[in-house]
Amino acid sequence: MATLIETNDLSITFGGHTAVDSVSISVPEKHFKSIIGPNGAGKTTFFNLLSGQLAPTKGKVFYRGNDITHFSPTKRTREGIGRSFQITNVFPNLTVLENVRLAVQSQAGIRYQMLFHYKKYRHFEEKAIDWLRLVLLDEKKDSLASNLAHGEKRKLEIAMLLALETEVLLLDEPTAGMSLEEVPAILEVIKRIKNQGNRTIILIEHKMDMILDLSDSVMVLFNGRLLADGSPEEIMKNETVQSAYLGGHYE
Repeated sequence: MATLIETNDLSITFGGHTAVDSVSISVPEKHFKSIIGPNGAGKTTFFNLLSGQLAPTKGKVFYRGNDITHFSPTKRTREGIGRSFQITNVFPNLTVLENVRLAVQSQAGIRYQMLFHYKKYRHFEEKAIDWLRLVLLDEKKDSLASNLAHGEKRKLEIAMLLALETEVLLLDEPTAGMSLEEVPAILEVIKRIKNQGNRTIILIEHKMDMILDLSDSVMVLFNGRLLADGSPEEIMKNETVQSAYLGGHYE
């Protein structure tokens, strides 16, 4: 399968500290890759480099063979790379449906116009409901976003990312801060997106059972360097990974 997103010798240094050190990976289309590693390993910093939140000290990022190293986060989203926390315009005083509809309109290049008759937006609403159905939020479509539980807000963010027609989803610990009762629902949403078979997902997560269940491959970061990259089974059997990560360094 063709390579979709690739990094070549990607590095970033803050002062004298190298947070990501010469990481080269290749992620195929329609692939599910998880990133694991102890706290301080460089996982979120690596995500920031992929999404354009940070510019690398050296190295490059490629998307569909094109160099996007210096693309802004907004331009990367337009190209098809979406990150969960990039959706900051969740309007708390609008309904769940209205939030996703605005993302659908944004993707279509149409801004909201007060004088437009609401029927003009009906097909956008239909699309928005389809996305809400996928993330199991359609029954909450008329609720104000401010009234959603934490886990439901994460699902709303994912729905908005999907509505932007992103081809790559960068999910940074989607279950963080959730109660135990909320985790199965977000896991089900991610499974549903994966099973659609038309997106590449890169996930940072601490829950190993979730990683083993979902991932096609797992990469391990340790002290900013790529320690290992392989199938979940290979990673679990890797003695270097076990000693550096799974053997007591993992929270």
